Amino acid sequence: MVMLSPHRTEEILVPTEAGNLPGFLDLPDGTHGLVLFAHGSGSSRFSRRNRAVAQVLNRGGIGTLLFDLLTPSEHQRDERTAEHRFDIPLLIRRLVYAVDWAAADPCTEHLALGTFGASTGAAAALGAAALRPERVRAVVSRGGRPDLAVDMLEDVYQPTLFIVGGLDQTVLHLNRDAASHMPRPPAIEVVPDATHLFEEPGKLEQVAALARDFFRAHLRVPA
Repeated sequence: MVMLSPHRTEEILVPTEAGNLPGFLDLPDGTHGLVLFAHGSGSSRFSRRNRAVAQVLNRGGIGTLLFDLLTPSEHQRDERTAEHRFDIPLLIRRLVYAVDWAAADPCTEHLALGTFGASTGAAAALGAAALRPERVRAVVSRGGRPDLAVDMLEDVYQPTLFIVGGLDQTVLHLNRDAASHMPRPPAIEVVPDATHLFEEPGKLEQVAALARDFFRAHLRVPA
């Protein structure tokens, strides 16, 4: 049984080429792992679904970092044009900045890192893993689009979990096709009777539990 771990939430800034990006860092006492979230489809650190998943990870003794991948001006432009939410190289680059920040900051440098991506953010999570193989140890995708990073999938050797809704047949097909391009086949968990956003009662909780257990195993977070 996992004991609830006290933790603190800190507002941090991730330095990037476009300026500092704000984020929420939660570190349960005694944690050995930290999961960096890559939001999708124009979302931000305030994403309701990702915050719900992060809370389950925190209660499982896993640290989390939710941060904005876009600057305020980029976010405003994206709301009008949707141009940045599909700019996968940009999203990957921003997540790599966060990985490098976590690996260098005194509060987090000792932690094993994982990435969690939702929707288009899954491509960023996989791309960052490909570019930082010595730092990122595990990847989880929620209703993700790994196909958008197809050119980088052959460089992802970390343990990877794809979580897809059973009613989300198009994305399930895209995930299975993306898996065929990876040197280490990912685990694919299909949540029965769930649609793309896992909005049905209890489905997001299933996603969070699957992610928690996967990261606990592969980031070696003690029970």
